[in-house]
Amino acid sequence: MRVYLARMLGEHKKKISDVVRDTGVNRGTLTRMYYEKVERIELEVLDILCEYFNCTIGELLEPQKPGVVIDTEKGVG
Repeated sequence: MRVYLARMLGEHKKKISDVVRDTGVNRGTLTRMYYEKVERIELEVLDILCEYFNCTIGELLEPQKPGVVIDTEKGVG
């Protein structure tokens, strides 16, 4: 699963600390999402983030083929 939190933060000129303060979402959860290291995301968190960024789940997450490993440093999947 690709997580586009980093892109959303950039587009909205926000930092993780801004989102933590404004939404109450756990900083660790957001940091794992930012680095695409998250293993699961609560539906409530997805709902909060979609409302916060005024986006759809499809703009925040993108399914990947099973077994595909993404190198987030190089942007290669």
